[in-house]
Amino acid sequence: MKKLLAILLLAPGLALAAGGGAKLDRAPVDLNDKLSLQRGAQIFVNHCLNCHAAAVMRYSKLMDIGLTEAQVRDNLMFATDKVGDTMTTTLDPKDGKAWFGVNPPDLSLTARSRGPDWLYTYLRGFYRDPATKSGWNNTVFPNVGMPHVLWEYQGDQLLQSADKGEAKLVLAQPGKLPPAEYDRYVGDLVNYLVYMGEPARAKRVQIGIVVMFFLAAFFVIAVLLKKEYWKDVR
Repeated sequence: MKKLLAILLLAPGLALAAGGGAKLDRAPVDLNDKLSLQRGAQIFVNHCLNCHAAAVMRYSKLMDIGLTEAQVRDNLMFATDKVGDTMTTTLDPKDGKAWFGVNPPDLSLTARSRGPDWLYTYLRGFYRDPATKSGWNNTVFPNVGMPHVLWEYQGDQLLQSADKGEAKLVLAQPGKLPPAEYDRYVGDLVNYLVYMGEPARAKRVQIGIVVMFFLAAFFVIAVLLKKEYWKDVR
């Protein structure tokens, strides 16, 4: 029993070590912010959908975040002309494996499997590394096969050793966006990835809150009725 308890207590630390031991930053996820979701969808289509598919996400679901069908067709549909189609990529799996060493994974549920904080830190954790095939490495995902597709926006980061043996990222050459704006840019993308993993989540949470208020009100009524029926019972 003591050994089992020790393993359970150490499990979070072991999981962190398995993920590279990087400290994760909190992702600014707000599924009620439709403007952020719209910006994130545009970033996803322009930068991610070239290699990664989202096979369980339909373009028509983008209308749930405030876009019209015309906006979706004109600005976000490049691989199909049917709004009911799923977000597939034209990348040949053989080409993907040849270029990156592995076929780029489907991103439909990546926010649920990895977590938004992991994705947010990962997309901000790329740095130049001439020892890798792509010329890039990542603090969260060491020796990652994916190149830094957003480098023009973030700029070039270098990994430098700091005091006490700790390493930190230093912006060697700025990109198109200042660091704070790039963080928001990535935050919008992660926000959309979270939405894409469960489009009904925000509505489900709202329904849950309404149900809880209903149960609370019903509980008060039930208590008052119970007192009324049992007031003459001794």
